[in-house]
Amino acid sequence: MDQGMLNALVLPLLFSICGGLYLYVRFPDRRPRALLIMTLFQLVGAYGYATAPEAGVFSLLILHAAVVFVLLVRHLQTPTLLPGNLSQ
Repeated sequence: MDQGMLNALVLPLLFSICGGLYLYVRFPDRRPRALLIMTLFQLVGAYGYATAPEAGVFSLLILHAAVVFVLLVRHLQTPTLLPGNLSQ
């Protein structure tokens, strides 16, 4: 079994997970952009899987999709603060 596609996608998808988690936790105002970029990384991984379907690539995509899904659901459940309602 050829490991080329898995080797090509493992670092970008792990970087996407780590970078997305960092941006999500550290910078709440950048969450929508971070989630969009993580979704685009998921699409690149899906294209890689469609090009060369392998079990390792599929499991990596499932892990990445689960992280993106959890962060997206948490972001949608988080209430937004209005500019005039900041408590100090």
